[in-house]
Amino acid sequence: MRVSPTVRAIRADEAGAFLELRKATEAQSDFLLFEAGERSTSVEEIERLVGDFLSSPNSTILVAEDDSGRLVGFLSARGGAARRTRHAVEIVIAILDGYRGLGVGTRLFGALEEWARGIGVTRLALGHMADNDGAHALYVKMGFREEGRKKAVFLLKGRYVDEVLMYKLLDV
Repeated sequence: MRVSPTVRAIRADEAGAFLELRKATEAQSDFLLFEAGERSTSVEEIERLVGDFLSSPNSTILVAEDDSGRLVGFLSARGGAARRTRHAVEIVIAILDGYRGLGVGTRLFGALEEWARGIGVTRLALGHMADNDGAHALYVKMGFREEGRKKAVFLLKGRYVDEVLMYKLLDV
């Protein structure tokens, strides 16, 4: 296992590996939107998704890979389509269990900021389940601030959980 993984943009030919990573992270975490097996996605659908991200000037998917080349985490950032929101991206991040707490999230966010500054993105935003203390600590460490909460957005194990909305402004 690599403590400082390689972080880079996803390649168009990695749809299968990305699909496996997404399935694995959904199976391991209670804090992602989709539960294990809830969505069936084909490699072809992921190829289209990756293609959409790669062809968008203000969207990206960053992946972290270990020494063996296995994808162990990802961070996607989707930019706004309208001129008035092209400077803003919405983030989704997921990391495999055995790689959390080893700097993978920090590296992914570092690469995201470098990418964002390079293309003029100035607003980073994300949401997370209020119970996800580990994610919240990472986001605060990376300079994100809470901007609000949506009440009872998620139903997790029979109880409602709020969504915490967070943002970070770059060079504004």
